[in-house]
Amino acid sequence: MGKVLCTARIENLNDLFNAEQGILPEDQVRRVEVTDALVDTGASGLLLPSRLIAALGLKPLRVRQARGIGGPLTVSIYGTVRLTIQGRDCPMDVGEISDDLPVIVGQIPLESLDWVVDLKGQRLIGNPEHGGEHIMEVYALTADEQLAFWIALNAPADVTDAQRRLGSIMRGEGLTL
Repeated sequence: MGKVLCTARIENLNDLFNAEQGILPEDQVRRVEVTDALVDTGASGLLLPSRLIAALGLKPLRVRQARGIGGPLTVSIYGTVRLTIQGRDCPMDVGEISDDLPVIVGQIPLESLDWVVDLKGQRLIGNPEHGGEHIMEVYALTADEQLAFWIALNAPADVTDAQRRLGSIMRGEGLTL
C-alpha cells in the first residue's frame, strides 16, 4: 500500500465573505493550492504548515490538546478556510503543524466532502454508500416523532416481580445482618 495524495485548494473564508460583500476585490482573496496534500484517515482535521497559515492570513482561535505518534502535544487552531478537493468544498478550521510537513487532510474533512480512500487505486473516490454522489447525512426527527420519543422515554417501565425483588436486594432493603 502507498500513500494517497490529492490536490487541495484552501481559501481564507473571511476574505471570501468580504469579496462577496464587495469589501475586498476577488483577486485579493488569499488562497493556496497544493498538489501533494496527504490524506491521513488517522488524523481528525485539516492540518496546515505554519507558512501556509501565514500566507492565508488566518487568525488564531484556540489551543487544543492532541495526540500524535510522538505522544501528547498542543495544537494551535486557526480558522476558518474553505477547503476544496475534486470540486467539493466545505468550511473547516485548521490545525497548525510544522513547515517540514505536508498539508494533512484527516477524517473530518473527508466525511464533510463525502470522499473515501481507495487504497488499491491510491486515490479519493465518492462514497460508494451514496452512489459516489456528494450526500450530506442528516438524521432528524419530525415534531411528531420527537413527541412520540419523549412520551415513550417518560412512560413507566414494565417491571416484573423478579426485577422488583432484585432492585430491593440491590438497594439493601429487607436485609438483616
